[in-house]
Amino acid sequence: MRILHYTQHVLGVGHLFRSLEIDKALAGHEVHLITGGPAVQLPLSPHVRHHAQIPLQMDAEFSSLFSSETTMSLDEIWAMRTAMLDRVLNRVRPELFLVELFPFGRKRFGKELLPVLRKIRAGGYGPVRTVCSLRDILVEKDDRAGYEDRVVRQANDYFNDILVHSDPDLIRLEETFTRVPDLTPKITYTGYVTPVPSPGAGKKIRAEQAIADKERLVVASAGSGTVGFDLLRAVIAASNQLFSSTPHRLVLFSGPHLEDEKFTALRSSAEKNGHIQIRRFSNRFPDWLDAADLSVSMGGYNTTMNLLAASCYGLVLPFAQNREQNMRAERLEGRGCLARLHPGDLAPDVLAEKIRTALDTPLPEQSINLDGARATATILMDMPKNTTSP
Repeated sequence: MRILHYTQHVLGVGHLFRSLEIDKALAGHEVHLITGGPAVQLPLSPHVRHHAQIPLQMDAEFSSLFSSETTMSLDEIWAMRTAMLDRVLNRVRPELFLVELFPFGRKRFGKELLPVLRKIRAGGYGPVRTVCSLRDILVEKDDRAGYEDRVVRQANDYFNDILVHSDPDLIRLEETFTRVPDLTPKITYTGYVTPVPSPGAGKKIRAEQAIADKERLVVASAGSGTVGFDLLRAVIAASNQLFSSTPHRLVLFSGPHLEDEKFTALRSSAEKNGHIQIRRFSNRFPDWLDAADLSVSMGGYNTTMNLLAASCYGLVLPFAQNREQNMRAERLEGRGCLARLHPGDLAPDVLAEKIRTALDTPLPEQSINLDGARATATILMDMPKNTTSP
């Protein structure tokens, strides 16, 4: 089967890596992944062909789009991106067009998506089934009624199916989107999408790093590194305070997008401490969590699901700009899977005590569905393919 998978990351990389996990589960099929965010080293599966758009990203205030790789105007970039998407669809002639988030998010990218979605409905690329790939929680909007009106109209006009990458026993779509009854595409919950550490991965990491069986390992991370520097700096200070009373190793992943000067500052603050390693990124991050006794991180979808998949207890600082990370973290905290941090907890003495307590906190059994990637692949393969209309 030929699948064209559209994903666009604008600040972090969570959406992108969730998409990669779905594509990995589609082994045996011809998958074309089209991305449009800042360049990231992608661990592509052999059956996936990558098509990179001129990159667009959002500033830290989520107020404007820009490209760091061209001096062209935004109108010129949109025109080139739309033409490129049209060319890929014409060449690939996919049976399935899997679109990450839109129309529930990425409204501005309707500039390039709506023209090709209209052409799909007119049969311009042959029969194509259109599917929206949606995470568990939608960000809040100032004009909720107007937003939901637009989403319902575009979803009903252009999409056959909506796949919600959530466990409905934890979070349901209608909790953050009130117009679910008005949606005509079929809605299916897949479970959460996350990689699972390979058997024995944690023991292998500990052996490679010469970490003794009873030695405590704390892993700290900030996703892409676009936000989270204050958390990482606080973890280093807390670790230094804690080390004499609670010996441990700290391995910190800054994220690939952390500014060079901030990465250098983290290294400088840790360079005299032999128990601390500072790294940019690892394609083996789930394995590191499998090796860890505790994670300290931001609260994105991918990181929190990585924690559950690795059975690693976490201290999580939700991103304060929208409800998504805090809502998910609150639900998981209620199940004993993690504990939330608040900005005031970043004082070194406070954070050191929270780390000490968390290291001795038992992780309860959890039954959250984490099989979303495999389930998504199965659902896609079982869909009727000969269609051009919702």
